[in-house]
Amino acid sequence: MSIIIDPTARVAEGIRWGEFCVVGPRVVIGSGCEVGNHVVLAADTVIGSGVRIDDGAVIGKLPMRAANTAVTKLAELPPARVGEGAIIGTHVVVYRGASIGQKVLIADLATVRENVTIGDFTIIGRGVAVENFCTVGRYCKLETNVYITAYSTIGDRVFVAPGVLTSNDNFVGRTEERFKHFKGVTVGRGSRLGVGSVILPGKNVGDDALVAAGALLTKDAPARMIVAGIPAKTMRPVPPEQLLDAQNWPDVQKKS
Repeated sequence: MSIIIDPTARVAEGIRWGEFCVVGPRVVIGSGCEVGNHVVLAADTVIGSGVRIDDGAVIGKLPMRAANTAVTKLAELPPARVGEGAIIGTHVVVYRGASIGQKVLIADLATVRENVTIGDFTIIGRGVAVENFCTVGRYCKLETNVYITAYSTIGDRVFVAPGVLTSNDNFVGRTEERFKHFKGVTVGRGSRLGVGSVILPGKNVGDDALVAAGALLTKDAPARMIVAGIPAKTMRPVPPEQLLDAQNWPDVQKKS
């Protein structure tokens, strides 16, 4: 077995290792973890107990900054952290400065950038990209190939269907004016975004709103309403039995 573990790393007993893993300086790994082949745990990364990390995953990667990037900043970042019981899929990349909650599942080929927080029990699907300076709440589901743009906030119990796209730049990368106006999307508690929907920069999706499949959201979606079309228009209220507070899930703190 070929594993490189820096002498400053703190590794609990009983870790199940694959082949050709690299554990960097000051890494901390809790008990009962399973680590696949060709996994890289970069400097200072903290892995909780009972975590599974599949083949080829990289945790704690430093961001790259292109000469003309608008949002990647070369600043000191805290260590990447992965909570207890999380599952990190094959070839997932989690950047330094990301914080992954307990029992989160990040599926194969997904990317979680720096300055991102993922809440407990959330599922990040295959090929999902969560860009920098984002917050994703608890018990969310981001399905295959979702793109969450930088500076976005996703509330608790949000469902994002496959292929949903978000944006933060109304100037589409031209003129210096754009640097004053970057703004991601805000998706409220219990909201649902249908397959292939597109949310434009700075738009708010209210609590428990439903954005229909294929919709183009060019203005805010009101809370507890269904919006649909290109551009999206308000159609009708979400049926009462579909609201989050009607689900009787133990984690849901009902609002009056």
